[in-house]
Amino acid sequence: MSDDVSDRVRIKETRILSDDYYVLRRLTFDFLRGDGTWQTQTRESYDIGNAATVLPHDKARDKVILIQQFRLPVHEWGYRQLLVEAIAGKLDGDTPTDCVIKESMEEAGVTITNPRLISHCFASPGAVKERVSLFLADYDSTAPRPAGGGEESEGEDIIVLEMSLDAALGMIASGEIVDLKTIALLQAAKLAG
Repeated sequence: MSDDVSDRVRIKETRILSDDYYVLRRLTFDFLRGDGTWQTQTRESYDIGNAATVLPHDKARDKVILIQQFRLPVHEWGYRQLLVEAIAGKLDGDTPTDCVIKESMEEAGVTITNPRLISHCFASPGAVKERVSLFLADYDSTAPRPAGGGEESEGEDIIVLEMSLDAALGMIASGEIVDLKTIALLQAAKLAG
């Protein structure tokens, strides 16, 4: 594991470029390179807040719950389908565990139990300041549940998908699941057996 590099970074200037929905900063800093020389660099960092994501899994009946929704950035890239992904949300002051419990109900209408932290990760560390906490959790696929669908006031229009774990893994291979956090959680569920 690497040592703390705080003494190798000297922030010289921080400018706020945008503070609308999230915060976009431009930072100029000096970085002490591995060869012992200082190098001045300028980077932008988009602070979108921390998040948590969960894959509900009914192992006894071999079912998982995913969601499907429109995502503007991937549409802008050229991906024209609704994105299939794991349930997720911004922490907004909640703990990661509380977040996944709340988002599971809001987005999919599902009550989860036994949320287990798999990892904290950074999906796009070169530009985005966001740490995502990944969870696996249990649920009962036979229990009655509300429809879910997300929060209309937040622009959410969510379709709930329920399928076998192997079917979901097959969607990775076919290119139907391209979301990194979802791929990681599905693989973690498969490894967990």
